[in-house]
Amino acid sequence: MDTQSEIVYKKCSSDEELKQILKLQEENLRSSVSGEEKEREGFVTVHHTFAILKEMNETCPHIIAVSNKNVIGYALCMHPKFGKKIAVLKPLFDILETLKPKIENYMAMGQICISKEYRKKGVFRQLYRTMRAEITPEFTSIITEVAIENKRSLAAHYAIGFEDLLTYQSGDITWKTIQLR
Repeated sequence: MDTQSEIVYKKCSSDEELKQILKLQEENLRSSVSGEEKEREGFVTVHHTFAILKEMNETCPHIIAVSNKNVIGYALCMHPKFGKKIAVLKPLFDILETLKPKIENYMAMGQICISKEYRKKGVFRQLYRTMRAEITPEFTSIITEVAIENKRSLAAHYAIGFEDLLTYQSGDITWKTIQLR
């Protein structure tokens, strides 16, 4: 089945789409998948509330992939002003503020996730292409972080051009902070 031809990439524009993002997120949380699945498929770390997801979307709409009215993938746009609102991400934004030279005009990609049946079909790459097109010219780069144990996600990010910015430890997680210019 050629799933790519039936996928629409767009800005998130409704509460129903936000709820579908949260459902897909819940299915792929680190705590929701087995160790074998984490290794093979990857996982997401941050669990967002509807309120923060909606607030982030109102500032800079999330990018979603939709098939048959269902959100099958998303890339969360996280304006840097939200850096202090999500506990697990605070260390990243604290470090970014101290870098010299200071990184200007970046958008944080708050999380990316693809429904299992749509993986390895170019959805990941197209979500980032759409995100870049939607955030420019205001933002000149995208910064995100990936848990170092999430090898699948790191490999996918490197494959589309992300480069290492820094590595740091926060709690029991070692994070790779990466940037796409």
